[in-house]
Amino acid sequence: MKKTTVIQRISLAGATLATAVLIAGCGKSAEEKPAATAPAPAAEPAKTAKVEVPVGDADLLQNVPVGSAATNTALAAGDLAWKEVLQAMRPPPYPPEWDTTPPSKEAVAEYEKKNATLAADAAGKMKDFYTKFPKHEMASEAKDREQYLLGVAMQMGNTNVIARLNELESAKLKDPNLSEEERLQLRVTQLQRSVMSQADNNPSAALTALEKGARDLMKEFPKNGELAGLLVSVAQGWADQGQADKARSIAQELITSKPGEEVEAAAQGLIKKLDRVGKPIAMKFKSTDGRDIDLAAMKGKVVLIDFWATWCGPCMAELPKVKETYAKLNPKGFEILGISLDRDEEALEKVVKRENMTWPQCYDGAGTKFAEEFEIASIPTMWLIDKKGNLRETNARENLAEKIEKLLAE
Repeated sequence: MKKTTVIQRISLAGATLATAVLIAGCGKSAEEKPAATAPAPAAEPAKTAKVEVPVGDADLLQNVPVGSAATNTALAAGDLAWKEVLQAMRPPPYPPEWDTTPPSKEAVAEYEKKNATLAADAAGKMKDFYTKFPKHEMASEAKDREQYLLGVAMQMGNTNVIARLNELESAKLKDPNLSEEERLQLRVTQLQRSVMSQADNNPSAALTALEKGARDLMKEFPKNGELAGLLVSVAQGWADQGQADKARSIAQELITSKPGEEVEAAAQGLIKKLDRVGKPIAMKFKSTDGRDIDLAAMKGKVVLIDFWATWCGPCMAELPKVKETYAKLNPKGFEILGISLDRDEEALEKVVKRENMTWPQCYDGAGTKFAEEFEIASIPTMWLIDKKGNLRETNARENLAEKIEKLLAE
């Protein structure tokens, strides 16, 4: 198994509920809905007995010590209680209709709200478990999961859990036995949560806070070179907000400081993206319906280049807005080029037909050469090309229609 970095592990831990994919973006290779993964089981005792558990958490109860009759009776009660709390922490499945019809923002918000309540309830059950069964082998696991679930509830908007979450985190940070990696993970999680609380209302303030927090952590953990990766996120955020100078400054700083091969490559990739803005983009392909497409021949039109896939929840959630914008502005000179990252052409054709997507689609069955050429790290990614054929916007997802209308008016 490929080793993950501290920052990657933290990021993966933060994307626990299915709705996370509907709000953020999909990685290029993500073709399945996310699922929470269970921590590794504790070391096997010398003498064990098998216990039935729900599928998905069997590893957490596979070993139960055998002792006296009284001990076994207590363990049996604890085992049953543990199975019950594991059942309580399972999020509900996606509504089946979402597989064929993109959910509305209201539906997603309602689903989040429900999950936030369920996560908080499950955290409470974890606390009840380790309070009632403090000597059970899963008591420590229950404490960890309580904090984890409270964090999920907080991310999903349940502010009622803040006090308890702060209490648990403060106690954990004071633990002298806490490893440096665990301390770092907790500090980064706190930073991310603080930034997320500001992101919707004031993205600039959130980016400023993230940059300050990242630099503070780099001072606190000077031996951890992975933290520089947070600054890449800050730089990308500034680029998405149209603050190219700020983005370039941070990216150049990272390249100069030699933070490590991966971070340096990401910073260089960002500068390449920034350098493309204001310049023409070369893009030629044969669409799935047989048309020969050449972006250079589309001068005089405003063109949206939409990097997407049918398996990407956020892409499908954006589709109604894209279709509405196309219907409204296509008669005024607006066009779309779909760059599909699907690996199943039949699935792509099915969605294109069902959704009446009449604009050209590029498909090559391997993540598409254009995504590689233009360093597209996540989807949906939407670029806007002006009437002169120059790239003007690399984050057209927000306020899409307004941005297009502005370019049409030039």
